[in-house]
Amino acid sequence: MSPDEIESRMDGVLADLGGGRSEAFLPSPTIQNHAAFLASLSDGSLACAWFGGTLEGKSDISIHLSRLAPNAGRWSPASRVSDDPDHSEQNPVLWINGNGELTLFHTSQVSGNQEGSVVKVRLLHQDGEAMGAGDARTLPLDRGTFVRAPVVRRADGALLLPLFLCKAKEGAKWNGSHDTAALAISEDEGAGWRVVHVPGSLGCVHMTIVPLGGSRMVAFFRRRQADFVYRTTSDDGGETWSVPQATDVPNNNSSINAIRLKDGRIALLCNPVSAATSRDRRQSLYDELGEEDDRPDSDGGIEPVWGVPRAPLALCFSSDEGVTFPDRRLVEDGPGTCLSNNSIDGQNKELSYPALLEDADGVLHLAFTFHRRAIKYVRLAPDWLKSA
Repeated sequence: MSPDEIESRMDGVLADLGGGRSEAFLPSPTIQNHAAFLASLSDGSLACAWFGGTLEGKSDISIHLSRLAPNAGRWSPASRVSDDPDHSEQNPVLWINGNGELTLFHTSQVSGNQEGSVVKVRLLHQDGEAMGAGDARTLPLDRGTFVRAPVVRRADGALLLPLFLCKAKEGAKWNGSHDTAALAISEDEGAGWRVVHVPGSLGCVHMTIVPLGGSRMVAFFRRRQADFVYRTTSDDGGETWSVPQATDVPNNNSSINAIRLKDGRIALLCNPVSAATSRDRRQSLYDELGEEDDRPDSDGGIEPVWGVPRAPLALCFSSDEGVTFPDRRLVEDGPGTCLSNNSIDGQNKELSYPALLEDADGVLHLAFTFHRRAIKYVRLAPDWLKSA
């Protein structure tokens, strides 16, 4: 499908494909659309946020949001809900706070300098069919902090915000070689935060927490080394974590999403491929920004791998708390080519950065990047899983 063909389908209309599957391409006014995040709202509607602009890292990258009202057949036009003209605003995370208000966390950086990123938070509100945004507040976290995965509320009411820490040597460019995982914990509904680190997590990012009941939790990671999805556990409500270990699911240094289903299984949505299955490589995540930067790449740490294809997209299921995922179902397939972030020339074919929810009826809701041009939404009824 060419970029023009994708654009022609970005009308938000939900199409029933039969067999328990429906899908839509979300409306967006921007050329590039990436990093979807889904949330269920108190009125029964579904919200999807992502970042859009011309190219990841450019200062015109902002957060956008669309809603699917209950029983509606079309997603709403996109609303722009962040507004910094000098920074690239990325990786939205939606959360409903204790007052029932829709809250947006997102990152903010200059160009591709992820080591300088800050995390901002703001309230969102309904303004007719559109969404409006309040003023942004910067969280008191170290520079280089990134977010991607959902906030988890602990049994005692504390908030757990998964982080990954983008680090670079003094005088060098960030390239992912020193990234580690951490968790911000707030006992005052987000006014203040303290950070706990995941030991032995060099190269582990996009920490995604799945509560297991009581104080037990498991979390999963994307890996900069593009080898496997990694797993860690906590028995004390996220205060301490085990050293991450590899699962049996390959990872291509691209985002993952994991949830616990109502039947007790863990569902992992990802690209189950790795650097071992492809020779495709690119220099870095931001190697096409075209901005002058004479700094050398940060050395040491691990060797990050960029450019491994981001397809197929598959649902992987585990019945042993995420140690193994023997049951895997194809959601979308394609070449997955991601040697360029360009959304205009049609070279990018990635199916990546997925979001995943299960509703009260057991229906799965998915959203993901489609060729860096659009956000695609897919709804899977329980019948689809039985027949897939």
